[in-house]
Amino acid sequence: MSTLAASAPRGTPPAATRGGERSLAWLALPALIVFIAFAVIPLIGVLLLSFTTWDQVGVIQPSGLTSWRAVLSDPGLPHALWVTFLVVAVSWAVQTPLSLLLGVFLAGAQRYRAVLAVLYFIPLLLSSAAIAVAYKALLDPNFGLGAGLGLDLLRQDWLGEGHLAFAVVIFVVSWQYIPFHSLIYQGGVRQIPKSLYEAAEIDGAGRVRTFFNITLPQLKYTIITSSTLMVVGSLTFFDLIFVLTAGGPGDATRVLALDMYKRGFQANLMGPASAIAVILVLVGLALALLLRRLGGGSDSTSQLDGA
Repeated sequence: MSTLAASAPRGTPPAATRGGERSLAWLALPALIVFIAFAVIPLIGVLLLSFTTWDQVGVIQPSGLTSWRAVLSDPGLPHALWVTFLVVAVSWAVQTPLSLLLGVFLAGAQRYRAVLAVLYFIPLLLSSAAIAVAYKALLDPNFGLGAGLGLDLLRQDWLGEGHLAFAVVIFVVSWQYIPFHSLIYQGGVRQIPKSLYEAAEIDGAGRVRTFFNITLPQLKYTIITSSTLMVVGSLTFFDLIFVLTAGGPGDATRVLALDMYKRGFQANLMGPASAIAVILVLVGLALALLLRRLGGGSDSTSQLDGA
């Protein structure tokens, strides 16, 4: 028996453990069925629809690469793609540091911080369309907040100039989603062993040094997770931009998701709209894989190991 045990490859799990894992594999079956039904099958349907011509009323007609040629030859596609990447990059640059600092602050033990965490979480509970309507009314130069308070600084045509409209979109998006990512960082900070902070306190490290030498390195995988959700989510911004600016002024805030809607449901061109949807999926997958690559490590790597 000892000879057989010694001849077994090092690190090989016992046969009983492997059998237990196989017997529990069926527990993942419901999640797999839901994923296939609501993710894989619709994605295959959209991919097939991108090779057809359909106006949502008549019969779906196969058209080969006609829809793809129409989309890829459209001079507005590079601009929409650029605006989309700009929204992703700027919203990430704004949300990540604020969410991180807010999450670290809310992870404290003081009671009032729990109350603040509830208050900060309220924007996430609101509808994006309702938020867009509210901000559109508040920023109206004639009847909005600036006119009511008599502040000339707020009486600008916020949604009538391209750079201002883009800044408003980034502000509103950040205002709504920073609480969600703060909650992620709050949970990550509370998983960091207190012994690390106690050792830093004994060494005389201040709050700033402790943050950069302990908190930030330990949140490496939390930052990757939050960034992935943030980047992929930014690719699908539609309702807020549609209600707030409708892609304007001009095409200053016309992202790919909005372009897909206008082609599919306003111009009744479901083939090109499906092609844009496939492009969005590919871009989101590429960015998610890039972030995973930059994060390093494996799925089984603990956050506590990331230094």
